[in-house]
Amino acid sequence: MLALVLAPMIFAASSAAQVSISSVQYPVAGSARAKVIVIGFVGGFVSQDDAKHPEVQFAAYLRHRYPLIEALVFGNHHGRKALHEVVRMLDSDKDGVLTPNEKSESKIIIYGHSWGAAETVRFARELGQMGIPILLTIQIDTIAKPGSKGAIIPANVASAVNFYQARGPLHGVAEIAAANPRQTAILGNVLMTYEDRPIDCANYSWYARVFNRPHHEIENDLRVWDSAASLIDSNLADTTITLQTPPPSGSPMFRYLRRGFQAQIVARDQRAVGGEQ
Repeated sequence: MLALVLAPMIFAASSAAQVSISSVQYPVAGSARAKVIVIGFVGGFVSQDDAKHPEVQFAAYLRHRYPLIEALVFGNHHGRKALHEVVRMLDSDKDGVLTPNEKSESKIIIYGHSWGAAETVRFARELGQMGIPILLTIQIDTIAKPGSKGAIIPANVASAVNFYQARGPLHGVAEIAAANPRQTAILGNVLMTYEDRPIDCANYSWYARVFNRPHHEIENDLRVWDSAASLIDSNLADTTITLQTPPPSGSPMFRYLRRGFQAQIVARDQRAVGGEQ
């Protein structure tokens, strides 16, 4: 069902390339000069190298699938550090100054959960102020920080998608919108529910599992990460070398999440898709 929901999103992503963008220039797909940079932000007070969390596992998955890309993860309060790394990677001649060509010859994707999703939008906005385009942003149950504008996607972002759930004391922003709809395609605001599909959240304390479970279920939901991987695939087609790897739900890098009820459901869904084909 989620695949059917997201099919229009992927179509919209391909259509977004036809939109005229006046403020920033995006590299041609397949250009050998285009740098591909993926930045992830973990939620709450999670460490950027805590491999129990799927934001960290997803970056490892992408590095394996796309050997030529840069995929880094940061804490949601480490935006300045992330900015320094992006500028360093874009600065091809290492002169400390980003030229218009260095800014435009890049494909940047940003994703995050909770406060990390709010930081995703704030970080995209900061890059926009520097004239740096963003190919795609992926928000997972955005929890706004004080003063943040996590629901308004800045005009330097080509496309954006929002996954959210509506239960528990912490639940994400239900709708994101483009600051300039002519320049940004909103691929969807996707509601995820867990009443009949509990997700293992053993990477959190018992307190979090009892009192704030839905907010962590969406983070650990392999359907969300499969969808994120599909959107990235559609945006990076013919841009860089790709290894033939299974989706996150079938990848050994997500072994921590592929267990119990979720593993059974994923296997059932994959069999159903295979049967339909």
